[in-house]
Amino acid sequence: MSYPQYPQNPQYPQNQYGQPQYGQPQYGQPQYGQPQYGQPQYGQQQYGQPQYGQQQYGQPQYPQGGMPPCPDSYLVWSILATVLCCLPLGIAAIVKSTQVEKLYNQGDYQGALKASNDAKNYAIISAVLGFVGGFIYALAI
Repeated sequence: MSYPQYPQNPQYPQNQYGQPQYGQPQYGQPQYGQPQYGQPQYGQQQYGQPQYGQQQYGQPQYPQGGMPPCPDSYLVWSILATVLCCLPLGIAAIVKSTQVEKLYNQGDYQGALKASNDAKNYAIISAVLGFVGGFIYALAI
C-alpha cells in the first residue's frame, strides 16, 4: 500500500516518509493566527493609522451608524408647485428633488442637503409666484 504524495510545503518539516508533519512550524515561520511579516492584527492600532470605524482628520463626524438620514427631497411639493403654480421653477424644483437621493446614495451628504434645500426654495418660490400671479389675474378680470 502506498501513501499519497503530498506537495512539498516548506513551512512544515517532512517525516521519514516524505509527508508533512503537522505541528510546530519550522524556525522563523509564523504559527497559525500570528501576524506575518509585520502585518497588523485586527483590533490593534498601529502608529498614525485610525482603527476601524474611526474617522480620519478632516472627515465629517457622523453618528455611529455612518451618515445621517437622507434629507427630505420635497418631491411631492415640487410636483404640486409645478402643476398648480409656476411651471419653470416647479421643473427646477423637481430636478433638484430627484438629485437628493442620488447624491445621498453616492455618499455626498452635503450635496444631498444642498439639493434638498434648493428643491424646497424653488418649490416655495414657485408657489408664491403662482399665487401672486393668480391674484393679479383675478384683479384684472
